[in-house]
Amino acid sequence: MIGPIINRSFRFGSLNTANLRSTLLQRSFILNNQHRARHTLPELPYSYDALEPAISKKIMELHHSKHHAAYVNGLNAAEEAYANALQAQDVKKQIELQGALKFNGGGHLNHSLFWKNLQPEKSGGGQLKDGRFSQAVSQEFGGLEQLKSSLNAAAMSIQGSGWAWLGLDTKSKRLIITTTGNQDPLTPQVPIIGIDMWEHAFYLQHENRKGDYLTNIWKVINFDEAEKRYQSAIGA
Repeated sequence: MIGPIINRSFRFGSLNTANLRSTLLQRSFILNNQHRARHTLPELPYSYDALEPAISKKIMELHHSKHHAAYVNGLNAAEEAYANALQAQDVKKQIELQGALKFNGGGHLNHSLFWKNLQPEKSGGGQLKDGRFSQAVSQEFGGLEQLKSSLNAAAMSIQGSGWAWLGLDTKSKRLIITTTGNQDPLTPQVPIIGIDMWEHAFYLQHENRKGDYLTNIWKVINFDEAEKRYQSAIGA
């Protein structure tokens, strides 16, 4: 009696190991999704009018409380829908949701980084202090003004909506300038400074004058935050 029982058990396990593993992974994802904290809109480290006149109160309020909030809500909805599709083993639906996850997830990540990128002028915004980051800027670009010119040129080259980035290549440990379309986050490089080139970031104040927006935003760039990100990225 023992032999047949062992034999049946072995056949069952060998035939269904892949399915069992898939089921366990699905259940794990669903349980984690059910118990995870939902994404929330981060509070700004300053008031909506703190960046004036560089960035108007109206833009900051709409940008944060409406646009960023929409990405947060969209991400939560997409993750919930994905968990349901996973539970139902609806692969087609899982694939369909990838775009919403990427768009809303990227929007949430990019904007969460962007707010910390900014600092009121009276608190030191726009002031690059001596440090490892400023040394890297001088070495890579020749100085702050050259960095501004290069990053602004990259931003102006974006067709449609997107982001201009100063990032760190983790392999070469060098600063690089690049762009991403839509709400795509910067990968695999580490973002040091990001500039939002969606119209909602500037149109109410500057209309189609992107150059004016770029000139003004440098007045409130948080270089202290850039220094922290840079040192963290290089493993200092």
